[in-house]
Amino acid sequence: MSCALCSAETPLTAHPVPGGPHDAAIDLCATCIEQINGTPEPTHWRCLSSSMWSEDSAAQVMAARMLARLADEAWARDLADQLYLDDETRAWAENVAPVTNHRDANGVPLTQGDTVVLIKDLQVKGAGFTAKRGTAVRGISLVADNDAHIEGRVEGQRIVILTEFVKKR
Repeated sequence: MSCALCSAETPLTAHPVPGGPHDAAIDLCATCIEQINGTPEPTHWRCLSSSMWSEDSAAQVMAARMLARLADEAWARDLADQLYLDDETRAWAENVAPVTNHRDANGVPLTQGDTVVLIKDLQVKGAGFTAKRGTAVRGISLVADNDAHIEGRVEGQRIVILTEFVKKR
């Protein structure tokens, strides 16, 4: 098998394509995943000129999202102008969460709505209690302007938690 975006014949990993059908994923190489989660290298993504026409709508969505991220490149704008997506697929492509660098204590990316577990007892300032190690915090919110902070409910209180003290469940 080859990477759904760049056609590389290397080991592949299922990569989720959020915002659309439940559990949608495409098989990608490590290079594509690294650049999707980090800073894209424009020359690598010229491959989108063929993968954007894939019959797999999840691959089309990822191609459209990468072309949007590369909009500073004239060739990427040209490809985006040529790309045809049906209404449902276009809505999915545009339904993307903002890119963040929120990561748990193990470096695992965190997303809005995740469940995390506290890895240390935490004194909650102003609330007068200690959030105990092992406490599950469901449905977290990411603090937009600070990658080191998340918000969640512990013992009925909405608190800010440092990402270094949680692990994704």
